[in-house]
Amino acid sequence: MPTLDRSVIAGLPPFEGLQPDDLDHILEQARSSRYPRDAAIFEQDEPAEYFFLLLDGHVRVVRITPEGEQIISRYVNAGEMFGLAVAMGRNAYPARAVAAVDCVVVAWPNSAFAGLARRFPSFGASTYRTIGRWLQDTHTRMLELVTAQVEQRVAHALLRLAHQAGRKTPEGIEIDFPITRQDIAEMTATTLHTVSRLMSGWEEKGIVVSGRQKVVIADPHGLMLIAEQRPRH
Repeated sequence: MPTLDRSVIAGLPPFEGLQPDDLDHILEQARSSRYPRDAAIFEQDEPAEYFFLLLDGHVRVVRITPEGEQIISRYVNAGEMFGLAVAMGRNAYPARAVAAVDCVVVAWPNSAFAGLARRFPSFGASTYRTIGRWLQDTHTRMLELVTAQVEQRVAHALLRLAHQAGRKTPEGIEIDFPITRQDIAEMTATTLHTVSRLMSGWEEKGIVVSGRQKVVIADPHGLMLIAEQRPRH
């Protein structure tokens, strides 16, 4: 497979400040792949052989509990690294990665990671910052499960998605990939029935607009007040 052009990664956060020759070296062992929507990029507990960069699209990271329940732990956006089991000292992927939309992904063999992190400290630092953000987000969500009511959890989840992957539209801030009420339920450890009831109520109040696999936050401030359990005036 021919070497990828450096322009595909130039300027992305893990590679900021690197020279053209550095980018060429980083891409020597890389390969790119396209994944159609709903295709698995890797499976939970599968031996981790590669780490990845998402060039285009959105990836859903899903954990399967011992009871067989599916929990969406996060979404990966374009320009972010994922599948970093090697950086965490793990031999297997701790979760499943699924293309939420058609995606373009760059993969490196795990054998390349240590050398790249050593030769390009900024790349290594960016990778570990990414892991740190994941851990912080996981900690925040676990606290929400313990301390927050379901309504707050769902509001927080929508606000996080809007911050990570929102785009302004005439209706409000649209989450820029297909997302269902079932997806939101799996993000917040609740039921589809509960999410549907909350979303319908918020639609009546003009806080959100939702359709088939579409969510628009029409009143971000109103949703923030719900998330923080503060009264609306």
